[in-house]
Formats: sequence, structure tokens, C-alpha cells
Amino acid sequence: MGELAVIYDRKDRFLAVGLFDPESPIRVRLLHTGKPLAIDAAWWRQNLAQSLSKRAGRFDAQTTGYRLIHGESDGWPGLVLDRYDQALVIKLYTAIWLPRLEEILALVKEKVPCDQIILRLSRNIQSFVENEYQRRDGQMLVGNPPAGPVIFSEYGIRFEAEVVRGQKTGFFLDQRENRREVETLAKGGRVLNAFSFSGGFSVYAARGGAASVIDLDISAHALESARRNFALNQNFPSVAACRHECVQADAFEWIEKSQAKFDLVVLDPPSLAKRAADQEGAVRAYERLNSLGIARLNRGGILVTGSCSAHVPAAGFFETVRRAAAKSGRKFSEIKTRQHPIDHPASFKEAGYLKVIYLKFIT
Repeated sequence: MGELAVIYDRKDRFLAVGLFDPESPIRVRLLHTGKPLAIDAAWWRQNLAQSLSKRAGRFDAQTTGYRLIHGESDGWPGLVLDRYDQALVIKLYTAIWLPRLEEILALVKEKVPCDQIILRLSRNIQSFVENEYQRRDGQMLVGNPPAGPVIFSEYGIRFEAEVVRGQKTGFFLDQRENRREVETLAKGGRVLNAFSFSGGFSVYAARGGAASVIDLDISAHALESARRNFALNQNFPSVAACRHECVQADAFEWIEKSQAKFDLVVLDPPSLAKRAADQEGAVRAYERLNSLGIARLNRGGILVTGSCSAHVPAAGFFETVRRAAAKSGRKFSEIKTRQHPIDHPASFKEAGYLKVIYLKFIT
């Protein structure tokens, strides 16, 4: 487990080197391709330095939450490292990193000053890691356990991250730039944030001057976090003035039954295609969801809709949304499309999971 594997072609020419992963369908997690080189302490230090340099200078003091290592796209297959102010979260999606965990910790502590480092484990490896390595999901690797959620900021907006037990590493950092975009579109409007989780889009919309915001999510726990995130930002007069409502319901059902109209609808569902075989059903679900969302828009309203399903390509998703818009019979214009932010690079096709499209409905 975690041993280096060297791959050659049929003529015994070097192709790549990676970590051997016998417990996974992906048997070798590639670290390097091209010319042979030594994977030693100096190489690991350089690999980390390269990941950090991509983010250097990208975020000012008003943003203290972002990704420092993004798995395969940064040369760390199956490993992510997120920063939430003075807390770091290492999340592992494969157990191959466990034999090297102390080495990685030493490098991270050397390069990234922090008070805490928390280990998070993908659900599918938790039992194996606990039995084989006596490590558990949510374990503190450095520092003391936080008394509650960790508070960090994005462009001056404060959010809580449940770094020990929350989804992913505690927050959805990848939508940061789309949240900021929503802030510029919300002034004076009524906003629906469906699949709202902890209300990230909503707080940005409120700071942008939204008259009212509804957070819609099936999870009571997520909605409680949304309320706390609004409370954290009452120092902004526009947030304090915004009417904030939380609705606990299945988003598909609520949007279909509701007669309410909005000036801005944000649709940010969880992945609807966990496997390649789910793609066809996911496309149908996305078309239905976006048709429902469009029906809730006022004249001149804006739809901001995204997908985090890696098995639904960006071109296919965008076309699905455009098709739903065309079927609505309403005249619309396309504002823009967006994909991965700078701290979540997608260096190969299969890594491209995030896509968001903005449409304005003129009639």
C-alpha cells in the first residue's frame, strides 16, 4: 500500500511512476510522466511548492478559505488540502497516502502556517483506514479540536465550515466565484437559492442588495447553518435589511408546487450522476429541474444553474439548460458560462466536474 510503481511500455521504455493502490479499481495513481526521475524528499517538497505557487497572490486578506491542493490536477492523486483561516483540512479519497501521512504533514507544516490540521476520509475508505492505520475521519492531526465550526472569510463575507464532520471538507469552496457573481446580479430582487446547503449564495445575494432571499434545502441541519451564516454578516447593512427565509423541503417538489415568482433563481444541486451509467437519467433530471426553475422567474429574471456531476460533460449540461429554456417559450439571452476556479484546476477531461450557466429571461 502506497509503494511506488514504475510503468514501462512494451519496449521497456519508461512511461510513468505512481503509487500502487491495490484496494482501488485505479491500481496506480500517477505522480509523474515523461522522463525518469527520483521520487524522493526533494521531489515531494517541490511538488507541494508547485501547488502552493499556483495560489500565491490570488487571494487577499479578505479571503481566507480556498483549496491548496486539488488532487490529480495538482499532482496529488486522491488528496485535497483546504484552508479555512488557521485550520487546514486534508481529505483522502484513497488509502495509499496513509503510509506517507507523517511525511506529508511535516511538509505542510513547514510551508503553510496553521493552528490545526484535520484529517477527513472518503466514506468508502473509512473502515479500512481505521482497521489498518488506526486513523479516523475527523481526527485532529495538529492542534486541539475546534469548539464548533471554523469561521473563515470570502471577499469579506464570513462563513462557518464544519471541518470535522461536515460535507466534503466543511464547505463548498469551488463555487466562490459564482457566489461573487450572484452578488452583482441580486440588487433589489427576490432570490430563490435552491439546494442552498449553508446559504452561501444567499449571503452574497443579500450583500448585493437583494430584497429577500429564500434558502431551500431538505436538510434542517444545513438550514440552521444558513441562519448562522446570515447572523455572522449582520455588520453589512444590506444583509441586515434583507428578508431571509429558510424552507425545509425537497427542492424539486417545492419548486414545482410553488406559485411564487423570483427575480433570481439559483439551482446548485448535488451530483445527479454518481456513475457513468447515471448520465442519461441525470440529463433528464437537469432538464426538468431547470424547466421548473424557469417557471418561477419574473420577466427579466435571471437563472443561475450549475452541475457538479463529472459524468455530465459541460457542453451537454449547457445544452440541456438551453433546451429547457427554449421549451419554456420565453425569450432569453445567455449571459455567460463558467467552470473551475483557479484553486480547483481541471488539468484533464475527467476532472472537469463543475459548470455553471447564467441566463436572463426577457419575457
